[in-house]
Amino acid sequence: EVQLVESGGGSVQAGGSLTLSCVAPGYNGYHYCMGWFRQAPGKEREAIATMYTAGGATYYADSVKGRFAISQDNAKNTLYLRMDSLKPEDTAMYYCAADLEGAARECEFNYWGQGTQVTVSS
Repeated sequence: EVQLVESGGGSVQAGGSLTLSCVAPGYNGYHYCMGWFRQAPGKEREAIATMYTAGGATYYADSVKGRFAISQDNAKNTLYLRMDSLKPEDTAMYYCAADLEGAARECEFNYWGQGTQVTVSS
């Protein structure tokens, strides 16, 4: 079974930056789209960035638009989330997700990582 592993979380002061990474050890096959989600304590999970592999179209939640950037390195089979100008409200567990079967439809994320914690202090 394909597993996703996130890394790069940590603690940072407001205004700082972090880059999260996501890999799928042992998997180098087709992936339709990839995404990043986050969930803060007591809040619902929020989709924050999505990338369609074919064509590279990206979509962002309004809460992170202009500050976060999703990208992928096909040679390293790695998905990234660059986060700049971090705010205390960005504090959450961040999850990587993948749709490995889709085509010509919206993403249906059915593979998830365990998450990496991001804490932003004021």
